[in-house]
Amino acid sequence: MVEGARRYGPRHRWVVLAIGVGAQGSFSAMFSGIPVTGIAMRAGYHLSTGALGAILACLGLGIAVSDIAWGLLADRFGDRRVLLTGLTATGALMAVMAAAVTPGDGAGAVALGAGLLLAGALGGSVNGASGRAIMTWFAAGERGLAMSVRQTAIPVGGAVGVALLPWLAGAYGFRAVYAAPAALCLLAAAATWRWLHEPPTSRGPAEGGVQEDGRSPLSRFDVWRLALAGALLTVPQFAVLSFTAIFLHDVKGEGAALASATVLIAQLGGGAARVWTGRRTDRGGDRRTYIRGIGVLSGIAMAGAAVLTGAPTPVVVAALALAGLLAQSWHGVAYTEIAAMAGASRAGTALGLLGTTVFGTGFLTPLLIPLVVTAWNWETMYALAAAAPLLAVPLVPGRGMPPGGRRKGWGDGGATGAEAGIGAGAEARKDAGAEAGIGAGAEAGISAGPAPALRRSGAGTPAA
Repeated sequence: MVEGARRYGPRHRWVVLAIGVGAQGSFSAMFSGIPVTGIAMRAGYHLSTGALGAILACLGLGIAVSDIAWGLLADRFGDRRVLLTGLTATGALMAVMAAAVTPGDGAGAVALGAGLLLAGALGGSVNGASGRAIMTWFAAGERGLAMSVRQTAIPVGGAVGVALLPWLAGAYGFRAVYAAPAALCLLAAAATWRWLHEPPTSRGPAEGGVQEDGRSPLSRFDVWRLALAGALLTVPQFAVLSFTAIFLHDVKGEGAALASATVLIAQLGGGAARVWTGRRTDRGGDRRTYIRGIGVLSGIAMAGAAVLTGAPTPVVVAALALAGLLAQSWHGVAYTEIAAMAGASRAGTALGLLGTTVFGTGFLTPLLIPLVVTAWNWETMYALAAAAPLLAVPLVPGRGMPPGGRRKGWGDGGATGAEAGIGAGAEARKDAGAEAGIGAGAEAGISAGPAPALRRSGAGTPAA
């Protein structure tokens, strides 16, 4: 692995980012697109609304039960092996579903739910492994942007699925709905096999610590607080993604096209917001402050959607799109922060933990929505979804970064050799001179991941 990696210089980090985006986007097209086929799925498989919610929840449950395991495997065996295994298996499974788990094959709710549960469990491999690859290749001053771009693949890939899969369901049936993400996952697996490698440095013992006491992220209360906050912040996102089509159909008499457009706006807008927040925090913002601020705005927007449920359809659609957009804008900075808190060799585990709580919410939310709507109404459901991100705000740990958005190293105590900027480089990195790229100390501080390759090339700042 390392031998192959030595052929790749620091510029290869952008290829690694592209692979992470492709892997995440291919899975997100399935994860976000299949729920928007809900109207056709309910009719084709002869499901009640409650049964539909339970089946759609299986995708999130599959990810939730597997994400930590995939993260641990990525930390143990590397990103390449985990992504290859997960993407290939997911693509193969979706191909099997296209061949044998459609309404035309007589498949019922049990087979459909089992297929989606397994698809979530296998596809969850992309969350920790692709994020860990980015964290090991990119320098500290680029990680927020890089991770946010990777996270943007979720709404952008989701937007592709939202636009494509409902149309395929109506025009060609569910055989085509399952075949499309199968092809995307297998293409991403091929790209991973060809281009994803470890950085051209071997990790020594100094890079392995989460903190000086060597604690796992799974035993740290501050890491758990951020992960649980992420779960609450996700509630409005899944409320918009999973049941916008059903709400607009049952309450407003609209078809799947308007629902797809609503979710598409939320997905693309959320993707743009992720990139902006990632870049902003790289330049000096405190990630935890941004996460709290997004929680407040998301809660307010979702409360507005609850109040406007009875308003004219264009007003309701605008409110839902805005709420969905804000609910998807925090992911990049949160995933970057929890990986930085954990440490280089434990990043996969920390990312898996956050993925578990987020997609655990993705499992519970579609289950609870039909119950709330049946017992009360849509207004109450949206009001409860608005309360969740507001409850997340005090859960986010206190300010964890000095001004400038930089840490001394990966975690609170432990640091990688290159990222800490050994010796004088570490001090220079904390100064403004490091940001401007002045002097040898700045060069040592800015270089990370493939730092030796950067120093050999004489680059003070990583090449774009």
